[in-house]
Amino acid sequence: MSSGAPTPVLLDCDPGHDDAVAILLALGSPGVRLLGITTCFGNCAVEDATRNAQRVLALVGREDVPVAVGAAGPMSGELALGNYVHGVSGLDGPDLPEPTVQPVSETATEFLARTLTESPEPVTVVVTGPMTNLGELLTEQPELKGSIRELVFMGGSTERGNHTPTAEFNTFADPEALDVVLRSGVPLRMVGLNLTHQALATPEVVERMSAMPHEVGKTCAAWMGFFGDSYERIWEFAAPPVHDPCTIAALLDPDVINWRDCFVAVELDGTWTRGTTVVDLFDRLPDHQSNVAVALELHAERYWDLVLAALDRLGGAR
Repeated sequence: MSSGAPTPVLLDCDPGHDDAVAILLALGSPGVRLLGITTCFGNCAVEDATRNAQRVLALVGREDVPVAVGAAGPMSGELALGNYVHGVSGLDGPDLPEPTVQPVSETATEFLARTLTESPEPVTVVVTGPMTNLGELLTEQPELKGSIRELVFMGGSTERGNHTPTAEFNTFADPEALDVVLRSGVPLRMVGLNLTHQALATPEVVERMSAMPHEVGKTCAAWMGFFGDSYERIWEFAAPPVHDPCTIAALLDPDVINWRDCFVAVELDGTWTRGTTVVDLFDRLPDHQSNVAVALELHAERYWDLVLAALDRLGGAR
């Protein structure tokens, strides 16, 4: 478990059921200091993603966390959205309180740039949606990479995809932005489907959520019900993989995930493979240096202990 001062974190997301749990894990963990949330299209339109992030903050009384509206579409190519998984709102399921605070007036890239510049120490950036906001930031202001301690992202896979047979949704949604980030020189950690498919919200996990004596746990259990129905209908999963909190868990417990340094690239053109991450697990591309720490194995019990403890802290504080 991490010790000392909490890690300053900027969370770029597209809530989304699993993004919502990632927000709660960050808020409910003493090891993280959440500096702000930036939103992006992805699981739903950016307007819905922004409202969803605000509603999650309202649920736990943390509307002091600033929210900045980000990209409505990719740097290049056609818009892809994930409402077929997350529902009309992007966060279908239980009713949530409406936000009482407006997003900040800055765009996501303006907010990211200012926060990184003003921080007295390098900031960890976590991305759980398409990489558009970070791709635009590092294209426009590449000098800011020195203010990023590391960038941990949920996206890609060492194996199969989910949006297409080979491409994970986030990397498919804006591969050009991911390409910018992969080439940027920022320290990177990739949490792909091969890892997050080990983070299953089993009936036992959902029961532990629903048994909590507060609205936070019961709301998460209801989210898992909707999310699980989608995964069973679309991909025949018996329990839903809760992808995005794995990124936050990696900051909290160095032993929750096993990693391997690899060269990673993203396919920008392929007729069938656009958005696919190419991960050189076995050093078959010796002319290319490792640029990403790739997540390979999740210690699921430790992961869920982190998530559930954070939910209980938030629920108990209400």
